[in-house]
Amino acid sequence: MRLRAICLALLVSLSAAAPAFAVRPGEQLPDATQEARARRISAELRCLVCQNQSIDDSDASLATDLRRLVRERIAAGDSDQSVLDFIVARYGEFVLLKPSFSTQTLILWGLPVVALLLGGMAAFRLFRRVRAGEEPSGDEAGKSVAGLSETEQQELAKLIAQKSLR
Repeated sequence: MRLRAICLALLVSLSAAAPAFAVRPGEQLPDATQEARARRISAELRCLVCQNQSIDDSDASLATDLRRLVRERIAAGDSDQSVLDFIVARYGEFVLLKPSFSTQTLILWGLPVVALLLGGMAAFRLFRRVRAGEEPSGDEAGKSVAGLSETEQQELAKLIAQKSLR
């Protein structure tokens, strides 16, 4: 039983550290502060193959190339922002996991807000109409009676009148 618990703890700890294995030891910079900068920058960049992972977490060959490029730029003395600018210039704004707010990305940032506002307004109007017991208006009422013969429409009118008297 004790051996099982130890194996389970080891398995959980290794699986939690799995993303850290994406960066191979040969890719790491000798200076710990530069390596920390490279990791921080790599966590901000999207893997163009996986598209839902950072290049720091991805094992794709393109992610490996991008990690090397980040480390080369840092080793050359570039600042974090200049490394990001260099990669964005090469691959476009899509490479950033969190794109910056600009006129080009305005629709990307604004569309969810607009959709939430429109959905909220529609839900508010619907609930208000249901609460007030409002019957369908004009065109909607015509659609519910469409296709009925004259006698069927008269019977429907009688049923509605009887129901409203109750």
